Amino acid sequence: MRRLSTSFIGAVVEAWAELRIHRTRVLLSLIGVAVAVAAITSVVGVGAIAQQSLTEQSEKNQGRPALIGVAAYDDSTGTSVSAEELGAAIASTTERYSIEYASWNAYAPTSVQFATGVAPVDGQAVDVDYGTMHRVELEKGRWFVDADEQRLAPAIVVNDVFWKLLGSPDLSTHPVAEILADGSVTAVVVGVLPPSGYEYDSPSMKILYSAWERIAPPADPRSVSASYELWVPPGISEELVPLIQRDIAGFFDKGVTAQVGRQDYLAHEDGDPLLPVKLVIGGVAVLILLLGALGLVNISLVTVRQRIREIGIRRSFGATAGRVFFAVMMESVVATLAAGVVGVAVAIAVVQNPWVRSQVGQGVQDLPAFPLEAALIGLAASALVGALAGLLPALVAVRVKVIDAIRY
Repeated sequence: MRRLSTSFIGAVVEAWAELRIHRTRVLLSLIGVAVAVAAITSVVGVGAIAQQSLTEQSEKNQGRPALIGVAAYDDSTGTSVSAEELGAAIASTTERYSIEYASWNAYAPTSVQFATGVAPVDGQAVDVDYGTMHRVELEKGRWFVDADEQRLAPAIVVNDVFWKLLGSPDLSTHPVAEILADGSVTAVVVGVLPPSGYEYDSPSMKILYSAWERIAPPADPRSVSASYELWVPPGISEELVPLIQRDIAGFFDKGVTAQVGRQDYLAHEDGDPLLPVKLVIGGVAVLILLLGALGLVNISLVTVRQRIREIGIRRSFGATAGRVFFAVMMESVVATLAAGVVGVAVAIAVVQNPWVRSQVGQGVQDLPAFPLEAALIGLAASALVGALAGLLPALVAVRVKVIDAIRY
């Protein structure tokens, strides 16, 4: 083992020495290899940020994996069961399965008195956990906290349109809005959601479900659309869904249907949305890598031809064909690995650049670190190219006859 390692280290040192002698010849080819490695590594690194961006956007819209939706309906009327009954069933279920995050998700339409007049507002009644389950990101202010459950004046989180209709007040002044629900109720704006980008957005707000219960006007049960959301570990979601459905249905008398199922984006995931882009950019990088390898093969062949006498003398002094083959191949491998290290360093500098990260990962809450697999892929690609580029020159070197080489 020690002899093998010594031989390997000696071959690497010898290869590096030869590269230093012929560095001018191989420099241009190695530039191509370094550029290709940087491209491949950057694709993986930037792809990780873009993937995180798409993931977070999907989690904001549909919830984090695994988000389970729960609803129950009376079979005879087709209407939802009362919120009180569903809440009791959910409380029993979350306690039984130690589910930490759960939230109401109820439609809560209302009207609000603005300076320009009364306007209808799309409302959504949720719990504090909803913010974590849906990665709610705020432009200003804060999300709900447990203490908001006890407020006499309910706290609300509004969208950008609602905030502008209020006159864009400073949230530190605790601006209020008059909600025309079961009478007139004064609510305090604690947070503002970022603009959605849609030109014709209408005002909307989110309110804690407990607060909405207190201020909501009596409604026709058939118009109530309330459901619960549970966030559970993805690894056990398949087992939990039928168990939760059984327990929710069992909580009610016969004639009630429980609808339980995953509703996060992974429940309908159909491959990697970035795969076509990765394949195109990766294909261009592989082409550049092969062109660099081809140039390196040509230069290595010329170098071997010029070293035929040297190879013959080494063979005459006892160097085996395997030693000569390994030494010549290692020159290409060491050269491309050095270029690969440079390419990976360039890729890290590009991907970690604050401007690049801000453009690719715009709005990303949890920007991923530079992926280790990207660096490993780049180095592995450079080593593979070096081995392929050194294979033909190494075979040529081995086939040289000792006596002909000495006479060369």
